[in-house]
This record gives sequence, C-alpha cells and structure tokens, in this order.
Amino acid sequence: MHSSILFLIGLVFALSGVHGGKVLVFPLDGSHWVNMRVLIEELHLRGHSVSVVRASDSWYIKETSPYYTAITINGTGGHPKEYLSLLVSRLLHIQRQGASAWTRYSLDMELKDGFSQMHKLMTEMVIRMFEDQRLMQSLRAAEYDLVLADPGAGGGAVLAHYLGLPLVFNARWTVHGEAHLAIAPSPPSYVPFPVAELTDQMNFPNRVRNMLYYIIRPLLYKSTVSPHYTALCHRYFGPEVDYFKLFQAADIWLMRVDFVFEFPRPTMPNIVYMGGFQCKPAKPLPEDLEEFVQSSGEHGVIIMSLGTLFSELPHDLADEIAAAFAQLPQRVIWRHTGDRPATLGNNTRLVSWMPQNDLLGHPKIRVFVAHGGTNGIQEAIYHGIPIVGLPLIFDQPDNLNRMKVKGAAKIVDIVTLDRNIFLKALQEVLYEPSYRMNMQRLSMLHRDQPMKPLDRALFWIEFVMRHKGAAHLRTESYRMPWYVYHSVDVIGVLLAAMLFILLIIMFVIKYLCCRVLCKRKIKPE
Repeated sequence: MHSSILFLIGLVFALSGVHGGKVLVFPLDGSHWVNMRVLIEELHLRGHSVSVVRASDSWYIKETSPYYTAITINGTGGHPKEYLSLLVSRLLHIQRQGASAWTRYSLDMELKDGFSQMHKLMTEMVIRMFEDQRLMQSLRAAEYDLVLADPGAGGGAVLAHYLGLPLVFNARWTVHGEAHLAIAPSPPSYVPFPVAELTDQMNFPNRVRNMLYYIIRPLLYKSTVSPHYTALCHRYFGPEVDYFKLFQAADIWLMRVDFVFEFPRPTMPNIVYMGGFQCKPAKPLPEDLEEFVQSSGEHGVIIMSLGTLFSELPHDLADEIAAAFAQLPQRVIWRHTGDRPATLGNNTRLVSWMPQNDLLGHPKIRVFVAHGGTNGIQEAIYHGIPIVGLPLIFDQPDNLNRMKVKGAAKIVDIVTLDRNIFLKALQEVLYEPSYRMNMQRLSMLHRDQPMKPLDRALFWIEFVMRHKGAAHLRTESYRMPWYVYHSVDVIGVLLAAMLFILLIIMFVIKYLCCRVLCKRKIKPE
C-alpha cells in the first residue's frame, strides 16, 4: 500500500513537469513580446529556468527580470523602435491616399523593403552570436531542453538547428506568412488567404481572388526574406539545408488563435491552439481610474487603444476621433501619447498606458475601439466586449473582418473617417444589441473548453521537455518535392497508363473493324 502511494506521487510529479527544465527563448520584439512574456512568466512559476536572447537595443525586452536571464547580443536585433515607428507612419500615410491598386502596390513594396531590412538585421545578429565562440560554448554547456521561439523571425529556428535542440513555436505568423500555411493543408476553395479579407464561404469571383493571393503573396514573402536566411544557412549548414524546412521541422506549433476567431480549416497533430491564453479575469482598477469609470453612470465607458505602434495618430485624424467622442454621453478612456486633440471633450480622458485587460473586464465597459491586433481582439472576445475597428496595416483589416462576419464588430475605413462617420459607427455598436449579444456568444464559446489555453500551452512545452521532442506528431511532408506532395507524379503515371490502355482499345477496335470489313468484301467475290 505504502509503495503504491509513493508510486502515484512520483507519477503525478513526473506528469506535471515539476522538475525544472531549461528553456532558451528567441522572441520577437514589440507586441509579440507581450504574449511571449506570458509564457515565460508561467514557465518560471512552474520551476523552469528561462534564458531570453535579446538585442542590446531592444525596446520591450528588458535586460533584467525576475522571470528570466537575459542573453544580450550587442547591436540591432532587427526591430529597432525608431525604425518601426517610421515604417508604420509611412504605411499609414500611404494607406490614407486611397484604396486604389497603386496604393495597394505601394503598401506592399514599402512593407517588402521594410521587412527585408529587419530580417537582414536579424541575420546579422545571429551571425554575431555564431561567431562568438565563448557564447555558443556556454549555450551548449547550459544543456537546454528546448528552444521556444517566435517564427515571425528566423533566428530561433536557425539557433535551434545549430544547437540540435527541439523547437517549439509561439506562432501566428512566420517569415512566409500565416503559420498554418507552413505545415497544414490549406485548400484555397474554402480556406481564405490571410489578409485577403475573405471568409470560408466564397463565390466564384472570391475564389479567383483567393487563388491569386495564394499564388502571389507567398512569392512576395519569399523574395523578402529568402536572400538573408538562405545566405545564413549556406554559411553555417551548407547549401543542402533549406532555411524554411527548419521552420517546418518544429516539434510543436502553439497557435495564438482558436476556432472562435479562426474559420474552420484543416490542421495538423502538432498544432496546439491557445487563442486567448494571455487573457485572465479582470483585477480591480487603480483608484483614480475606477472613480472615472464609475462617474459614467448608466451610460458606461468606451475604451480606445491602437496597440504598441499607434498610440500617436496624425493630428487631423485625432481631432476627428476626439470630436466624435465629445458628442457621446459615455465616458472615454483613450490611450494617446501625441499632442492633445483640439476637439477633445470633457468626457474623454487621455492616458499613456491603460490596464487593457482589466478595463475590458469591467462591467461598465460598452465598446472597445481597436486597431485589430490579435492580442486586443482575443481580450475583447474573452470579456465579451464588441469592437469598433480602425484597421491600419498588417493583418489588422483581416482580423477585424473576421469579427465583422461574426456580427461582433463594426469597421471604419481610416481613409474615409471623419467625426460623423466615426460617431455613427460608435452609436450603432453602442445601441444595436446584436453586437454585444454576438460577442458574448463568442465569449461563451471561447471559455467553454476543458482546459485553459495557457495550461494547454504549458503542458505541450513540458511534453517536449520530457520526451526530447514530438517527432511522432510531425508529418515529414515538408521534405517532399512539390510534385510528390501533390501526387503530380502519380497522377501523371496513371494518366499515361490510361492513355496507353485507351490506345490499345482503339487499336483493337480498329483491327476488328478492319477484319469485319475485309470479310464483307470477300463474301461477294
């Protein structure tokens, strides 16, 4: 009896992953770090030792933290704040010129050049790491259990291959676009290409458009990053190693979406959905903020935040937004770091930072004005708050389109926005009950699962630690040539065989016909 109890206790400890592992994290700066930090803090609380690779000019990833040990690489890591801010301002300026084909092309080319430069800086950072023999020797000596990386940059995949470690991705995007496209079957007939702003129910013109996106966008992504990562892999691994196959060889993909947000689509055994993993019940607000919220009375509060890169808008745009807010009876909390808008009303409070999750969970919040980043949308879903969307760049229009299709968001085009259009959109979401009802239904669906998304993510990270990878869940299809993957060779052989049989049948029929005709000619004679 005593031995059985000891065995059960040992089994529980083994399965819970309490034995501290060692995790090497290669994150992406900016908003991506916000959700990576959630995983790091939870790993630390579970007794694991975490080391984080960061550039010395990192603007979000701090060098000192109680949750991890920083490995600081001198120089730029590919995402300097000033450069990103300038890029975003430039993209917003182009977008406001109108929705023409030329504007779309200009946006794509600007993004291509901007991201190419960032990935170039990223590969240079990795080269500095690899050339530092003392650093690489210390990383090997540390005997890490796995690399946890964001595939939005290639450094983590390359580093994991260099060290021979299992790889876990915290993913929504890779260097080649949306993460599913890297490993999961994605039929264009019903899987909309991300950024195409389509749904899973497409008519013929939509399917044509979707197919064009599937053909053109991957070529654009590849031409942006391939020169940098191909050169890096050839330098350290030889010409036989394809950089993107290092991504596809990852053991587990922790996907920052779920099927409340995502449209139904094929998936793979090593994809783990953890959409909303960063969300949690609201904590009490700071006293001054709580007082402001309570002063709204029965009208409630609107909160507005445009993410990490858009806290400051062009003056004319900020003035139009402020003028619309001033006409509402609701209180407004607006994360804004630029100059005070000239039209700001007494009902609006400007803040440089807000406890967004805690505000969204407050019972007096009525509407969330958001830019459409994945983090903000997942928090809105979790707390059941409808959205007025101001999509700016990147994946934001597509993200908000998904919410619009589900009846939980109203989208305002930044190109045509003025105070009247914005006010009308706010009033529609505030006073049309269907928006809140639809979002609350999505919230119930999201919450109704047997395991919290964060716990699920941590289980699979620890699973990879315990088993030194998860190769049994990973298909080897990425190693196949394209013609083998799509069975073009098999189809070709079968078509050739059918053609051969058809020719034989035709020959036999012709031969028999000739014999019959010959016999008819011989009989009269």
